[in-house]
Amino acid sequence: MTAVTQMMPTAAAPLRKTPKGTFDIVFRNASFLAALFVLVLLAGIMLSMVIGGWPAFREFGFGFITSSVWDTQNDQYGAWPAIVGTLSTALIALVIGVPLSLGIAVYLTQLAPPWFKQPVATAIELLAAVPSIIYGMWGLFVFVPLFAAYVQVPLSNIVEGLPLVGTVLYSRSPSGLGIFTAGIILAFMIIPFIASITRDMLEQIPSVLRESAYGIGATTWEVVRHVLVPQAGVSIIGAVMLGLGRALGETMAVTFVVGNANRLSASILDPGSTIASRIANEFNEALGLQLNALIALGCILFFVTFVVLVIARILVSRVKTY
Repeated sequence: MTAVTQMMPTAAAPLRKTPKGTFDIVFRNASFLAALFVLVLLAGIMLSMVIGGWPAFREFGFGFITSSVWDTQNDQYGAWPAIVGTLSTALIALVIGVPLSLGIAVYLTQLAPPWFKQPVATAIELLAAVPSIIYGMWGLFVFVPLFAAYVQVPLSNIVEGLPLVGTVLYSRSPSGLGIFTAGIILAFMIIPFIASITRDMLEQIPSVLRESAYGIGATTWEVVRHVLVPQAGVSIIGAVMLGLGRALGETMAVTFVVGNANRLSASILDPGSTIASRIANEFNEALGLQLNALIALGCILFFVTFVVLVIARILVSRVKTY
């Protein structure tokens, strides 16, 4: 017993520092270079976008953002319709997609029977792997005709002539293409990401918290509202912002169904355009100032995405303080 006691280190004995080996130095430097590479790449992308779009900003000034004119014949360009279309489609996608995603996640973690849970979870993950062009083709050839025949035409007949509602929901040419259609397709695309991340986070919450809430008489809604959502609030915000980032930058699917009209309309059912769809439609044939204007649009989209990231960080920090 005495020998064993002598072999054990005492609390007062100083810990011996392990000398740094060559592998530790290489690993530390490689990690630093990897982190630095991300910053250099981001700065390079930002710099190239600013340089490429500077002639358009210099030519039109702040009017490039506020103008609604896009005339390739006279080299007059304005980004406002594309900016409004981008923000409108993303907002519609969030309004539709976020409640559905949260409902799916809560159902799979709290209410779904075991035999039904796994097939639905697998289907959600498969939807996340579907290429965006498939969503666009399905939207154009399947969803758009059905939406025009069974939603746009009847709705336009009902709201025609009504104040405000008759402006926002009336379609002058009910072809099925439009801002609202693009928002619905984007909602289908972001649901798998938000639902999968939220489901994983809800499953990571210790079961003792839920069992304690049920033990004191809480209902399922009260458990979700007062236990699960506060615990997973940061992760849910991150999932929503990830979906918003995809909705803002989606190109091919939106290009198929948004209508690609270079004009502003008070109705969300009329055709419009987004920054990504306009770049996709015109970039291959653009020359001179038109090319600079398209790159300037990309610079604006980059800035909008950066602002979304800043807002997400602020929301996450506010949630952590509670």
